[in-house]
Amino acid sequence: MAGQTGPRYVYAVCRPFAAALQAQLTGVAGVPPGLLRHHGLVAVVSTVPEGDFAEAPLRDHLADRDWLAATARAHQGVVDALTTVTTPLPLRPGTVFRDDSAVRTMMEAHEADLLRVLDRLDGKVEWGVTLFAEPPEPGPGEEFARVLHERLRRHADDSRLHPPPAMAGGEVPGRRLLDAAYLVARADCEEFVELVDRTKREAPGVRVELSGPWAAYSFTGDVVPA
Repeated sequence: MAGQTGPRYVYAVCRPFAAALQAQLTGVAGVPPGLLRHHGLVAVVSTVPEGDFAEAPLRDHLADRDWLAATARAHQGVVDALTTVTTPLPLRPGTVFRDDSAVRTMMEAHEADLLRVLDRLDGKVEWGVTLFAEPPEPGPGEEFARVLHERLRRHADDSRLHPPPAMAGGEVPGRRLLDAAYLVARADCEEFVELVDRTKREAPGVRVELSGPWAAYSFTGDVVPA
């Protein structure tokens, strides 16, 4: 990114990788991502307009739901592309630094933790599993959710239970009984997906939804402060 001025939007940190990103890939603000190297780490970044991403305008944009949604989609598109060629440690959408030097300072300050997490995530992806009761009433679905989580947890390297979301106008019908993320080795993904598919046939009165594979957002911790 040498020679470019403006804030640096950071999508993820990786170990160096040889494969090329998609030629037409664009990120936040329509800007193609580039690679910023520091020791044994690579930050995937875009130079973004200061008028949108300096501290004050960025703070204002964070109250704009449409702007946030567009930024999150562009962020996710870059992370998804990275996931096809390497194992990224994705940062939160909206992670911005002043310039290249500030990004390198971040990698220097957190180098040991970044490398530790990258080693832990290497060759793994995240799958999301959500279970809804239909109709949305208490009953055997709660016990099934517990059994399902234990079953899937045994086929994963790690798991996270997400708290129930606040109800909103776009909430999917049905009472949410389980919302969990599972860290699964790529080599075990087919078996994991087949297990979820078999489970769907065992659970009358509930709906099981599977999403992924994703970069392992739920398993990075707060290595880089927001």
